[in-house]
Amino acid sequence: MSMMLPHNHKCAICAALLALCLGSLSVAAAEEARRIPAGQRQLFLDDDAIAKIENLKRTLHQPEKRGAVIRSANPSQTIQTRTAPVWDPEAKHFKLWVMSTDEPLRISTDGLHWTAGPRPNLRIDHAVYDPHDKDPARRFKAALLNEGFAVSPDGVQWTKLDLPAIPSSDEGNFSYDPSEGLFIHSVKRGGPFGRSVAIATSLDFKTWRDYGVVFHADELDQEIGMRRIVERLGNPQLKQTEYNTPEHYSVQIYNMGVFHYEGHYIGLPSIYHHTGKVPPGWPGFENLRLSPAMKDAVGKYGDYTGFYNIQLVTSRDLVHWQRVAERQPFLEASPLGAGAYDTQTIIGPSAPVVRDDELWFYYTGIKHYAFVASGNEPGFDDYYPDKGAVCLAVLRRDGFVSLDAGAEPGTLLTRPFVLAGTTLHVNVDARAGELNVTVLDGDGQTLAVSDPVTGNQPHAALRWKSSNLNSVKGKTVSLRLSLRNARLYSFWSE
Repeated sequence: MSMMLPHNHKCAICAALLALCLGSLSVAAAEEARRIPAGQRQLFLDDDAIAKIENLKRTLHQPEKRGAVIRSANPSQTIQTRTAPVWDPEAKHFKLWVMSTDEPLRISTDGLHWTAGPRPNLRIDHAVYDPHDKDPARRFKAALLNEGFAVSPDGVQWTKLDLPAIPSSDEGNFSYDPSEGLFIHSVKRGGPFGRSVAIATSLDFKTWRDYGVVFHADELDQEIGMRRIVERLGNPQLKQTEYNTPEHYSVQIYNMGVFHYEGHYIGLPSIYHHTGKVPPGWPGFENLRLSPAMKDAVGKYGDYTGFYNIQLVTSRDLVHWQRVAERQPFLEASPLGAGAYDTQTIIGPSAPVVRDDELWFYYTGIKHYAFVASGNEPGFDDYYPDKGAVCLAVLRRDGFVSLDAGAEPGTLLTRPFVLAGTTLHVNVDARAGELNVTVLDGDGQTLAVSDPVTGNQPHAALRWKSSNLNSVKGKTVSLRLSLRNARLYSFWSE
């Protein structure tokens, strides 16, 4: 039943509702003001920093491949890595632990030219450097897949700790976030579509929180994967897989490096596209250099062959993951004929090394699938000389995703945030155009207008036509960034 109210009562109620709404909006606005640490760059992997976009296009950028940087001295060994180089400040060189080789520790002063280092006393596949540990004997830390953890003063002599292992199948990854003091161990486990990723973390390298499976393939991965399998098998410029049996097509997550970067957790999942099943007992399987249990399983049930690409995902809590750029590849196979290693198998990087205005990614590239060749010939490491290598790919710093404008200007309005510094910086490529920035207060009123930014500038400090930001520090502001023929990668305050 409805009830009619006198007009003046209606006005009073409307006014009260309006006041309530305005009050709620002001509270919400205050709650929405984000606190961003000075120096933390704001990227565009998600919409966390964005209030509104007009006439801008998001673009995913692939790193530039620089080829193999570490090969095995023994060509019958398929060298691989599941970790990232770390800088040893005492030895004054990088250290990188590699797999499937007689020389598992490599050292380098420049990240490009690597030589064999001393042989570690334990098998180390996943290691990081912790500058915060007060005990010099524990500065290097390692996750021993399915065997627990270890510490070392130099990355060579390791002591295994009496700690339980994080359960995994045969894959893992490991990184350290010095800003939070957080160790991140990702491992392979089963999920809804087969191989999936579980994550465990620790703040003290003693107590671990196991989140279980947090990332796995889904129905859309299967749909997209089927198209990519068909496209690849129809492209003679790409390495063809050893078996093609459509009833075995599937997409799974083989491995995922996870690292913290500028307020984001970034994942680089190795997306494994099954293209066929290797039959049980194929000729030569008995020659595989595997554990007896694994060899028995391969001989009894066969195995799968396929190819990989590396995609990009992001999270704010390590549990809920968001796909980036509609699942486009961040790294994918190189074509035949170029002498590249990553023509079929690509296992993604663990974490990048920040080198000035670049991010250096070290990843595994293998020319063939691990177990099988084509036809009836068996294939394993010994059958393919010089089969794998550690490869390098280089990306512009912050350069995962840009917001792009063409000849018609585009605009980004940021969400309100508390200005932590007195200067603003942008990472922008405006060689053919320009970027202009307006600083707005909580009411949308202009506080400052920048001079135009032109050129390719990875860390441009904004200059202001009038006033400065000294009086605005600590207050809530928004930015309106206008681009023309330019790409914006990030912004931050200092």
